[in-house]
Amino acid sequence: MSTRATIIGFAAAMAACFSLAGAAAQGTPDYAALVAAPDRSAADRATDARRDPLKLLALIGARPGMKVLDMGAGGGYSTELMARAVGPNGVVYGQNTPDFGERGKAAFEARTKTQAGKSIVGLLRPFDDPLPADVRDLDLITFIFFYHDTTYMPVDRAKMNAKLFAALKPGAFLVIADHSAAAGAGATAGRSLHRIEESTLRSEVEAAGFKLVGEGDFWHHPEDTRDFTTQPPTKPADEFVLKFQKPL
Repeated sequence: MSTRATIIGFAAAMAACFSLAGAAAQGTPDYAALVAAPDRSAADRATDARRDPLKLLALIGARPGMKVLDMGAGGGYSTELMARAVGPNGVVYGQNTPDFGERGKAAFEARTKTQAGKSIVGLLRPFDDPLPADVRDLDLITFIFFYHDTTYMPVDRAKMNAKLFAALKPGAFLVIADHSAAAGAGATAGRSLHRIEESTLRSEVEAAGFKLVGEGDFWHHPEDTRDFTTQPPTKPADEFVLKFQKPL
């Protein structure tokens, strides 16, 4: 697998493994088998060709029994993959905003009615207040290709990141993937090109207390000129994946 994961602070990451021992008790799932499951939809399989989910799943490290939040879940493609990984003893909260479109709501709701979606709980809540008060001590949060949208929506991103930090157990992880903006663009290309500068996103998340512990280069495209929209992309776009940890 052509994946690079840069691990920073190995001792802290190893300690986190012990703090999440309960969720890991059943071991790491066979991600290839999850992706190849015959009950996955044709639409999701078509998305696989673009997303290459095996590499993302390996970096995320979702395991049976985990409690997960999928931010900006959309129609639930990534949410369902997480649900398959955590199994019937885990739970995946899929967050979308209250004004999420009816088509997307219907697609997400349909997933919750399938065997694979029994672990999925839908949440229609603002990005900067994504969880009910009684949902806490999460093992994992994913935020796949949606952080950039919060830059032009009425979202307090500092508040959002603080909420995500507070929702996680000490030692737990936040994994964010997004489309790269040009150097110096910061958060200004969210609406026009659906991109965000990697360094800007990283600084915002780290300001909430998170520490960068890993990254994946499996979606990097250095030839990307970063001057075209990613919705939809007309050619391969450079995309980054960052894995953050809440310190113990």
